[in-house]
Formats: sequence, structure tokens, C-alpha cells
Amino acid sequence: MNQTRISPAVLRLLVIFPNVLSYILLIGIIIFIATNYEGLKAANALNLWLIIAAVLGPMAFYTTYSIVKRIRAGVL
Repeated sequence: MNQTRISPAVLRLLVIFPNVLSYILLIGIIIFIATNYEGLKAANALNLWLIIAAVLGPMAFYTTYSIVKRIRAGVL
């Protein structure tokens, strides 16, 4: 039974695209916090949004590091 293989370019695209989306989300959260700072502070919701940004940031950076490491190793 022959399995179809995904070309390396398409595989890289499928791996990198969600990572780019995570950066867009992180930038959006930072802009949201910056533009609504006073409202979030008044509603006591600032801590939640800062925690979300603090968790998402290192996750995005580590994922990027992992993808770059795999591409350099020739796995992706």
C-alpha cells in the first residue's frame, strides 16, 4: 500500500503557519491590553490578561525555537 508523502515545503508551511498565528494573537493581546488598560484595571481583569500574555509569549518563542532547530537538523 503506497502512502502519499507530503512535500517538505507543504510540511513546513503546515508547521509554521500556526506559529505565525500565535504571534498575531500575542500581538493582538498586547495591543488590547495597551488600549484598554484603564478599563481592565477598573474591572479587575488586568491580571488575567497579563497572565494570558505571560503564558502565550514564552510558548510562542519556544515553539519558534523548536521549529528552527528541527529545520536546521533536517527533520522538517
